[in-house]
Amino acid sequence: MTLAGVLFVLVIVCGLSTLGVMMVGVLSMGHDAADGLDNQRRSNRLMVWRVRLQLLTVLLMPLWWLASRG
Repeated sequence: MTLAGVLFVLVIVCGLSTLGVMMVGVLSMGHDAADGLDNQRRSNRLMVWRVRLQLLTVLLMPLWWLASRG
């Protein structure tokens, strides 16, 4: 498998992971906020993970593009 193929798979996996974390965050917002502080911490943790995965996806995309040109 070429470098471009590996990077393409990583972009897809990171993008789907970002989507999954975002969906878990949206679904958790719909639940009753009876937990209070624990719910806020979990929401914040999910947001941090979404941003990290999104950054990784965005950084891998140009690398994949450069590798696929050669």
